[in-house]
Amino acid sequence: MTKAEKAVAAFQSGYNCAQSTFMAFVEDLGMDKRQAMKLAAGFGGGMGRMQEVCGAVTGGILALGATFGHGEPSESEAQKKTYTLVQELMRRFEAQHKSCLCRNLVQGIDLKTEEGQKQFKERDLRNKVCVPCVRTAVEIVEELRKK
Repeated sequence: MTKAEKAVAAFQSGYNCAQSTFMAFVEDLGMDKRQAMKLAAGFGGGMGRMQEVCGAVTGGILALGATFGHGEPSESEAQKKTYTLVQELMRRFEAQHKSCLCRNLVQGIDLKTEEGQKQFKERDLRNKVCVPCVRTAVEIVEELRKK
């Protein structure tokens, strides 16, 4: 099973988009799964259903930061590389999905409301929009982690 397939399976089992994307890399990073999922929990739905940056993208950003990020202020080269890779993730994701913003990806539906959540379910956007976003984010992060 590929990392993208594992992430999609996690998403379909109930983890949010950010958790599912990040989960694909947690084992490679030697991180505790439960702690990692707690760390990513607030990023789903474009950050707590605020529909800002897509949770699949933020989950990917977490994975890139955990891989390349700086742990000390003096590690400026690590910071520079991380920022460059995050920008590349966002460029590639936007090229495929036309936006990195959750609100645009889910066609303006307000996920903070019961009516919006109902529309989201009725239109099957979880499978039509979110699953492809999780898959894309994982595939891009996989490529970027090889740099």
